[in-house]
Amino acid sequence: MPLQTRDAGRSGWHGRSQDGLDWELVASLRQQTADRLSQEGTPTGEEDRGAQQERGRAIITELLGQEATERLRAGTEAWDIEEQHDLARAVFDAVFGLGRLQPLVDDPQVENIMIFGHDQVTVELTGGRQVTSPPVADSDQELVDFLAFVASRSEVNARPFSRSHPELHLRLDGGARLAAQAWVTPRPQVVIRRHRMTQVSLQDLVDLGALTPVAASFLAAVVRSGRSIVVSGAQGAGKTTMVRALCNEIPRYEVIGTFETEHELHLHQMPERHPYVFAWEARPGSGEVGPDGSRAGEYTLDQALHGSFRMNLNRQIVGEVRGPEAAAMLKAMQSGSGSISTTHAAHAVGAVEKLVTCVMESGQHATHDFALRAVASGVDVVVHVTKETLPAPDGSAQVSRFVSEIIAVALGEEQTGYAVTHVFKADPGSATARPYVLPDDYRDLTRFGFDLAGFTEAQEGTGA
Repeated sequence: MPLQTRDAGRSGWHGRSQDGLDWELVASLRQQTADRLSQEGTPTGEEDRGAQQERGRAIITELLGQEATERLRAGTEAWDIEEQHDLARAVFDAVFGLGRLQPLVDDPQVENIMIFGHDQVTVELTGGRQVTSPPVADSDQELVDFLAFVASRSEVNARPFSRSHPELHLRLDGGARLAAQAWVTPRPQVVIRRHRMTQVSLQDLVDLGALTPVAASFLAAVVRSGRSIVVSGAQGAGKTTMVRALCNEIPRYEVIGTFETEHELHLHQMPERHPYVFAWEARPGSGEVGPDGSRAGEYTLDQALHGSFRMNLNRQIVGEVRGPEAAAMLKAMQSGSGSISTTHAAHAVGAVEKLVTCVMESGQHATHDFALRAVASGVDVVVHVTKETLPAPDGSAQVSRFVSEIIAVALGEEQTGYAVTHVFKADPGSATARPYVLPDDYRDLTRFGFDLAGFTEAQEGTGA
C-alpha cells in the first residue's frame, strides 16, 4: 500500500495506540531507509525536504512490501491494511520525525513532554493538567541512540550528542524545542516544549486570566513608547509566550531583529504581523576549543548582537540572556527603541541582579559598578511570570501561569546602583497582579493607550 502523507491535525493522544507495533522491525526499517537515502545522495537541504520525504515514502513502501512477502513465505500471519499503514507511519516518523514521540508532538492537546527514562513519560496538556504517557522506546539505550540519530541528520545545523557532548538542544519542525541529557544523568532525560500560542496578543493573555486589562494596557503602552522590557520567570513559566504578546504591540513598519539559541519566537514566519524581521540563531561549535576560546564553527548570540548594529534595526529581541551577551543586549537597549529579552529568575528584582552578573561575565572591564549602572540605564521594565503547580482533584497536577510582578527600573543611589518601583504586584496567595505605584515619568504612557484612570481606580481599591 502507498504511504500516505500525515495529517498534521491527527491526535496521537486519542488516535489508535501503537503499543502493538513491532518496534524492532520499525528500527530495522528506519536504518535501512536512512542508509538507502544516504547511498542515493538524496538532497537534504531545507528546500529539498519535500522531495526527500517523497523518496523516503517510496523506499518505506518497497521495504514493507519485501517484509510482507517474507512473512507469507514463512507462514506468518499477514498484516491487515491498518497494521501496514501504522507500520509505514511509524517508520516514516522514525526517519523524518521523532519516532514514537511523534504522535505526542502532533497532538494538539499536548503542550509539554517530560521524559525521565524511556518508560517514564509525563505530558502536560493544554489547560495545565499533567498525565502519564506510554513508553517512547524499549530501552534507555534505544532512546539515546534515536536522539543521536535525530541530532545528526540535519546537514544545515547538525548537533552532536555523545559521551563527549552529553547535552542536546534542538529546534524541531513546527517550532517545538527539545532539550536532552545523557551519560551525566542516571537515565536519559528529555523535555520537549511545544509553543501552542504562537500568534498571541496581550488580550489573549487577559482572556486566559494571566493578567488584568489594566496591566495589559500598561505593557502595551510601554512597548509602543519605545521602552525596553525584560521578561523573567522560571523554566516553563511562559516567558516566550509573553514576549510574543509584547511583540504583537510593535508597529508593523518597524524593523525587528531576533536573537535566539534555537528559533522559538518565529516572528520571521509572521509576515502579516511583522513584515520586516531579521532572525539570528546561535550555532554550537565542534572539536577542541581554539586559542580564541571558541570551538570551530561556533556562532554566539554575542557575535550576532554585535553584528546586528549595522542592520538598521528598530528593535532587538533577545530570546534568552544567560551570559556575556547581556552586555551587547544592554548596549542595544541603550541605543535602540525598545528592546525585549528574557532571563531566568525567581522574582523581578532577582532578574535585575541576574543581568548584573551576566554583564560582569562579558570581560574584565565589566566591574560590578559598571554592570549595575548598565542594567539600570538600559532596562526600563521587568515583567515576572510565575508558574504554579498544584494537585488536581483526580490526583494529577494542574499548572497555572500568570504575571505576578511588573517593576520599573531606574538609576538609583550609589550604594545599590538602581532603584525599582513595583507598578503591579500580586499579593501572597493571589494570581492577580494589582496596581501599586506608578512612577511620575510613566504617566505619559496615556499617549500610547495606557488606562491611567483604570489604574488609579484599581489602585485606590488596593489601598496602595
